[in-house]
Amino acid sequence: MSNELEYLSRRVASGKLSRRDFLGRAAALGITATFANSLLSSAARAAGPVKGGTLKAGLVGGESTNSLDPALMMTQVPFAFGKCWGEMIVELSPEGKLENRIAEEIGSSDDAKVWTLKIRDGVEFHNGKTVTAEDVAATLERHSDEKSKSGALGYMKGIESIKASGKEVVLTLKEANADLPYLLSDYHLIVQPNGGKDKPDAGISAGPYVVKTNEPGVRHGAERFANYWQGDKMGHADQVEVIVINDATARTSALQGGQVNMINRVEPKIVDLIKRLPGVTIRNHAGPGHYVFIMHCDTAPFDNNDLRTALKLAIDREEMLDKILRGYGSLGNDFPINASYPLFTDIEQRKYDPDKAKFHYKKSGHDGTVLLRTSDVAFPGAVDAAQLYQQSAAKAGIKLELKREPGDGYWNEVWNKQPFCASYWGGRSTQDQMYSTAYLSSADWNDTRFKRPDFDKMVLAARAELDEAKRKQMYHDMAVMVRDEGGLILPMFNQFIDATGAKVAGWVDDPHQELMNGYALAKCWLEA
Repeated sequence: MSNELEYLSRRVASGKLSRRDFLGRAAALGITATFANSLLSSAARAAGPVKGGTLKAGLVGGESTNSLDPALMMTQVPFAFGKCWGEMIVELSPEGKLENRIAEEIGSSDDAKVWTLKIRDGVEFHNGKTVTAEDVAATLERHSDEKSKSGALGYMKGIESIKASGKEVVLTLKEANADLPYLLSDYHLIVQPNGGKDKPDAGISAGPYVVKTNEPGVRHGAERFANYWQGDKMGHADQVEVIVINDATARTSALQGGQVNMINRVEPKIVDLIKRLPGVTIRNHAGPGHYVFIMHCDTAPFDNNDLRTALKLAIDREEMLDKILRGYGSLGNDFPINASYPLFTDIEQRKYDPDKAKFHYKKSGHDGTVLLRTSDVAFPGAVDAAQLYQQSAAKAGIKLELKREPGDGYWNEVWNKQPFCASYWGGRSTQDQMYSTAYLSSADWNDTRFKRPDFDKMVLAARAELDEAKRKQMYHDMAVMVRDEGGLILPMFNQFIDATGAKVAGWVDDPHQELMNGYALAKCWLEA
């Protein structure tokens, strides 16, 4: 038994077996979790990372319009490449705990309205300059500016003042917010020299890699940063490269042929096939990610709540979960929160009901077709999902007209611009962050145009509420409002499904986002 567990623990350390599967096997053998975890720790220390080589990823989610400006990052390629060259103020561990990075310490006043960040000494930017409190303050200021169009703008507006003094940055909030440190882990908030105010797309930060190649929509490359402040903790490969491969078949072929070492967004329908490929490992885990169809609440005909309700009732969630995700996900309920959030509460599950859908559709007064835009890049299986939706809606007398859009340009020309389209969200670290990013009236990424002053007040009140039971009830009420009156159709929460090749080691399951919360290239290595 001991030899078997030691063998399995070494496989975990090399990234060939998930921690979850190891603990499950240990439990089946009657081993305590404490002892099993100690074996994992010993194996990790013994294995250690291997330096050298070029670690390559073939990823969907890259466009010719992509930018190195962290404020504008919205798709998978900028997200993953940004975690290679960018350094954060704080980061979330796979277990959901805060890890201090450029901020060495974070403290707050008793009322959670004034927060102090102590900036770490000895962190160097890629241009040779030392990271200062002024750089951190300027970064937060830029993402608080509406002109930046930052994806973090929704909750950054809650900061009343930002002041740098010596080694500290002091943030004074408009309203109390106990979640502030978690919000600062947002992937947009890469610390840049002078906050990126001078040249936001320069690709300069203090991460483990230095940008060397930037060909949006084609490829991105970087070399190990010799003066990285964390030394050997990240950046094991000499070089990392992201190759944009938006086609799912081509992406799989590149992994199978060894052209890349890892890929994202493996389509559920081919997971079993890929599992049979020699040396290939599927990396799947549940989290807050969700696949959606979004309606603009301020644009006809979607400005009518009866029509929105009809479209929500006209989707067969169970069929979609079964045929599109094939077990790699869970049912959605038209609000963006699931059990991965600590303050989650159950709400009665909305079900497919063509008769009720027909009633609300007739009540809305709309006649004719409803145009839904979709694309292969919206989410894996998005085109097939739209076709299933079209069929289930037809049974309610609703005619959906589908328009398949090209992948390149989808996130700039369709998402957040066209009134009804397929999309996805990776989720956020807290409910406040999710609602503030996508549902506040002032949020730049409010992609359903759900603009309700009463909802905004609820978000602000929940931030300031330090009583957990009361806060939980407030989030319950907000979820009901979004579900019943918003423009979100959320049929399913997805698992993140990535895949790695034969020599990739160091993988750690992380529920927050795909590719180890974007850190796979920065934290994994190639075995010799």
